Amino acid sequence: MQPADSPPLTLNSLPLFPLQTLLFPGGVLPLRVFEVRYLDMVRKCRQAGAPFGVVGLRQGQEVRRAGAAPEQLYDVGTLCTIGQFDAPQPGLVTLECHGGPRFRILHSHMLPHGLWVADVELLPGDAPAPVPPHLQAAAQALARVRTALHQRAPAPGTPGELPDDCGWVANRWCELLPIPLELKQRLMQLDSPLVRLELVNDLLERTGIAGP
Repeated sequence: MQPADSPPLTLNSLPLFPLQTLLFPGGVLPLRVFEVRYLDMVRKCRQAGAPFGVVGLRQGQEVRRAGAAPEQLYDVGTLCTIGQFDAPQPGLVTLECHGGPRFRILHSHMLPHGLWVADVELLPGDAPAPVPPHLQAAAQALARVRTALHQRAPAPGTPGELPDDCGWVANRWCELLPIPLELKQRLMQLDSPLVRLELVNDLLERTGIAGP
């Protein structure tokens, strides 16, 4: 962890993977990669043991098409490392992205073959914050949902599970809830994990998933 008065860590020319979904810190996102611009990128990152960035699409499509609206990216994304990696057939790679710290884009541009790269600064991680009593229903409901999902389709657990931590519980709910990408982006950008979980809990109460 960096000292409070130290300058933010920056990364230059970080390759980006713009998506219409988000990867939250501590999460796992499966991807099927078939576009040439990303096939080359993920192979190089895996060989070098280097990260890339997952960032939400404010405008545009994940797959490039002639005549489509130009891609516009959100300013905050998530640094990720490659976990499971497989190439089941030529021109297709499947992988698991493991979410690390958030970053803010300082400058980005698209290379001639369509790959986005950016200079970014890493944002501080969530400070540890135990789930308070009035938000325990959200944590308990998350545990039930994750158990049911695992029984339906067994999968490895999320690395570093923290079921009594505000940031971890809020992030896992943000991944699961069927809410607009813009709202998920706003939740991810919140610096306070407690406020993030408070807002997630409001959404859960409105839908009846977790009651007061």
